[in-house]
Amino acid sequence: MARKNLLEGLAEMPDESAGAPNYPMRGAGRSLVRSLDELAKQAEKFLEGEAVVDLDPETVEVSFVKDRLSEDDEAFRALVEAIRVRGQDTPILVRPHGTIDGRYQVVFGHRRLRAARELGRNVRAVVKAIDDRTHVIAQGQENSARADLTFIERALFARRLEELGYDREVISTALAANAASVSKMISVMERLPQEVVQAIGPAPGVGRERWVELSLLAGKSANAASVAKVLEGDNFHQLPSDKRLEALYAALNKSARPVKKTTAARKVTWQPLDKAVHAEMRNDGKAFSLSMKAKNAGRFGEFLSCRLDALYEQFLAEEGKQGD
Repeated sequence: MARKNLLEGLAEMPDESAGAPNYPMRGAGRSLVRSLDELAKQAEKFLEGEAVVDLDPETVEVSFVKDRLSEDDEAFRALVEAIRVRGQDTPILVRPHGTIDGRYQVVFGHRRLRAARELGRNVRAVVKAIDDRTHVIAQGQENSARADLTFIERALFARRLEELGYDREVISTALAANAASVSKMISVMERLPQEVVQAIGPAPGVGRERWVELSLLAGKSANAASVAKVLEGDNFHQLPSDKRLEALYAALNKSARPVKKTTAARKVTWQPLDKAVHAEMRNDGKAFSLSMKAKNAGRFGEFLSCRLDALYEQFLAEEGKQGD
């Protein structure tokens, strides 16, 4: 089981013995997310013939791409205690250091490395010589499969990869996210000042849309003074990460609230060529309603309601929710 879990986040990884790496992709409209079973199968192939060794944590350096905002939280403390009690069940993946003999660099497993260092014991690892491109894909996909990175940490990882010169194809593969989802991540990071992201932290309970909304507000130069005032507040850094985001959002959103209250709901009508259905839709941003009348309204309504699950799955795929 430990062998299966080791690289369960790696999908579409190359067999380096077979030649140049190949990173298969899908169309932009399809999700790159793979099931854990598929990921585990890829991991087994990737690990064939590899041995687990014990390494001195002091000989292992962190990845050249940081993927976390939080270094010490409840989850990490729980990990340290678990390793203290029963040992390290799952090895980490490292690669030989590029210039220093006898040293290594983490591909993934940073927290397990830190836990071993804190406990004063060796870290169990698989050592594999891989290039930078394979490294970032492996690192990103392992975190995606375990779903332990928050949206903003994934967005930060995507932005850092882009700054290092990786194209969107590599970034999408690394994050198991489609092109639209990656585009939104990077857009958020382009609008949000780095100091704002660092001050808020990982915000584990906050999803993509709230971060998008905050980036639109905090990214405005006219709001720079308001942002600084909130971040410098006496109690701001005492709040949990989620609450810090909500505090900043609430402060910046005050001026927008009156506009929202006076904005009328958007009304749209639709009618097919046979005019057997007349649909009216209202959307005020917080609520959406659909009403239908005419000859086929009842039957068409039943037709839609029976297919809501499938339609919602299609919606999630196109919105890139699986990659978030």
